[in-house]
Parts: sequence; structure tokens; C-alpha cells
Amino acid sequence: MKKLLIVLMMLVSPVWAAAPFTPEQEARIKEIVRETMVSNPDILAQAVDAWQQQTASQQVSQVIAANAKTLYDDPASPRMGAKNAKLTLVTFTDYNCPYCKRFDPMLEKIVKQYPQVALVVKLLPFKGESSVSSARIALTAWQQHPEQFWALHQRLMAKKGFHDDASIAAAQQKTNVKPVAPSDRSMETLRTNMQLAEQLGVQGTPATLIGDRMLAGAVSYQELESMVKQQLAKANNG
Repeated sequence: MKKLLIVLMMLVSPVWAAAPFTPEQEARIKEIVRETMVSNPDILAQAVDAWQQQTASQQVSQVIAANAKTLYDDPASPRMGAKNAKLTLVTFTDYNCPYCKRFDPMLEKIVKQYPQVALVVKLLPFKGESSVSSARIALTAWQQHPEQFWALHQRLMAKKGFHDDASIAAAQQKTNVKPVAPSDRSMETLRTNMQLAEQLGVQGTPATLIGDRMLAGAVSYQELESMVKQQLAKANNG
């Protein structure tokens, strides 16, 4: 109800601010607004959606400005693609998330298809203890043997269902990744990722920051590519 009242005030206040009106004119304006709402009930819903999107966009922009280095240039976060990218995608993902398993290969495909784009992976263990375990192993591999990370990452993403200790060990063995023990730094990175996700309003995985827009969930490759093209054009023109 509070949001609806705010939206109504936003709709009407520019009229009041424009110039003083007679009581008769004010009554007529209120009547027109009321009639419009009754005959076009979708207007209010659309206004609420627009207000929410604007608020979310402002929040994302503020978080980016305050945390740009941690989002884009944290050496503890896996990265691929252009070194001096025009557009860097930041994806929050989980090795136990079925939607991430489907969406992650699309992100890698985008990076390979668009040489001006880079990808930063922020592992976000939302789905239990094995999400934490697999994320820590992957992050430690990135820290100690970065050239081996992507093969391990893809193998961990390829498993159907949830991981366990055996599947994590098997992923390391099958990709010939040197066995690693989870480092303290890997846990620090996960804590940082959780803090960033909370500030950005991330409520699930995958969640992908594309320019100044946050994409919640998995979409088709066509939708992803369209958004990347729009944000890349915006970056090139800016």
C-alpha cells in the first residue's frame, strides 16, 4: 500500500507543482486521475514496476560505484576474456545450482564470441555444505594453479545433481588438477562474495551483473546476447 501511495504522489505531484489552480480545477484534475485509474487499472501496476526497476537500478549503480575494484579486479576471483575489457560480466554462481549449470556455458560462449568482453566468477554457496566445499576447492585451484581452474570449473558445473566429497575429488582427478586443500583465502573470498551479493540484492543463483543491469536467473542465449550487445554498445559510446 505504501508503494502505491508513493506512485500516486509521483503521478500527481508534477501537476500540482506546475502552477496554482482554482479549487474547481483541482477537483477536475483529481476526477480525471480517478477516472483514468478506473478505466485503465494496468497503469498503476506499470507505474509500480517502473518505480521498482528504477529503485533497483539506482541501488545497483551505487553498489558498483562503491565496490568496483572488488567486483571487477579482485585477483581472488576467477576471470577470463579481455584483459582491458569494454564490458565485464560478473556472475554469482553455485556448483549445486541446476540453472547455473545450464547458464554458465552461455557466459563462456559470450566471452569467446565477443573479444571486448570479460567474465568474472563470484562463487556463491547458496545450496548447502557441498556448495561451500566445491567452491573452496575451485577458488584454491584458481589461487594456486590458475591455468587449471577452467577445466575444473567446467567439470564441476557439468555434474547433474548435488556434489559430495567423492564427486569433487573425481572432478579434480578427471581434469588432472593438482589436489589442493581449501585455503583460508578461499573462505575469505566466499565471505566477500556473500557481502557483495547482499548489497546488490541477489536472492538466488545465477545472478549476473551486465553493465549497470542485474540479470536474475537463467535466460536463453539470445536474450543474454541481446543484453550484452546493448551494454557493450553503451560502453563503446560512453
